[in-house]
Amino acid sequence: MDNLTPRQIVAELDKYIIGQVDAKKNVAIALRNRWRRMNAEEGIRSEIIPNNILMIGPTGVGKTEVARRLARMAEAPFVKVEASKFTEVGYVGRDVEGMIRDLMEQSVNLVKISKKEQVKEKAEQMVEELILDALIPPLKGQAVNTGFQVPRQTGVQPISDQDTVVPENDYELNERTRERFREKIRNKELEDRKIEINTQQASGAGVGMIGGGMMDESSMINLQEMLNGIMPKKNKKRKVTIGEARRILLDEEMSKLIDMDEVKEEAIQRAQNSGIVFIDEIDKVAGKSSNSGPDVSREGVQRDLLPIVEGTAVNTKYGVVLTDHILFIAAGAFHVSKPSDLIPELQGRFPIRVELETLTKDDFFHILKDPKNALTKQY
Repeated sequence: MDNLTPRQIVAELDKYIIGQVDAKKNVAIALRNRWRRMNAEEGIRSEIIPNNILMIGPTGVGKTEVARRLARMAEAPFVKVEASKFTEVGYVGRDVEGMIRDLMEQSVNLVKISKKEQVKEKAEQMVEELILDALIPPLKGQAVNTGFQVPRQTGVQPISDQDTVVPENDYELNERTRERFREKIRNKELEDRKIEINTQQASGAGVGMIGGGMMDESSMINLQEMLNGIMPKKNKKRKVTIGEARRILLDEEMSKLIDMDEVKEEAIQRAQNSGIVFIDEIDKVAGKSSNSGPDVSREGVQRDLLPIVEGTAVNTKYGVVLTDHILFIAAGAFHVSKPSDLIPELQGRFPIRVELETLTKDDFFHILKDPKNALTKQY
């Protein structure tokens, strides 16, 4: 992203999205502005706020796809929520913060993938040794050059000298056998052979019944983390093929090699500075205010969305996330309501408005054959 100008960003989006030139231009400028902010002087950096975007257009013209492709191109954490879900069964204001927690989960996953790639080579070597040990266990003790005596553990007396003597040729035979099988494992000649491995399984401690259902989400998250830290992980024996064992053990070994504190810190920075939240169906919570009926709930959703969009601190299980510099893209068809039906404070937080065009017959023709993921190319 360091080298892409807005024009080049639009060209990348053109590979997947037909039409909607104005929308692509605006999101490209918004993305480039984030890069400019990150390269600005330290004193002014915190003062530059993102220009959030309101997309107006009928269903199916590519509003979500534009935002999703933009996030994928920038390798930025992305989450899509529907504003109407906050009004479905009653209304609880703190549920709105769930979108930031979801964004944080996406950010942690992205950082984990990046960190795992860095330690993958070392983890593969460790997995190879584990599989080899399961196939051909190494002999206990170690032969020395001066004879066949195996070094004794301090303070442990053997029953007889015979217990500590292992013929040297047995070690050589074992090592040669291990090396032959090591080559077979590397060449994937034994993928279907079954072996027994030990896997770690998290304890099943739950917090569903604690507090009689009166605890809020952040408290439950913190309590769950505390219980998971206290309860030991169980070792479970599984009999699987070598191919399956390689996949299971590789993920475990990579997880052991990465520093989760470092992952959390980097994930928080990535979510705060490059995260994108797409709020769909914003028009469903817009409407003339009234004293009764669903409109009260709709306006309540808007008022609870407002502090998130303006900038606030949200508590997640990975730490506190500030939403000041997260890019929010809202979208809606606005068939019945108008953008001016939103509360004035929320309107002011989406200064850039883009109207997406209805797709024509020619557009559908190009959608079928031009994009990289076109249906005709898939078939």
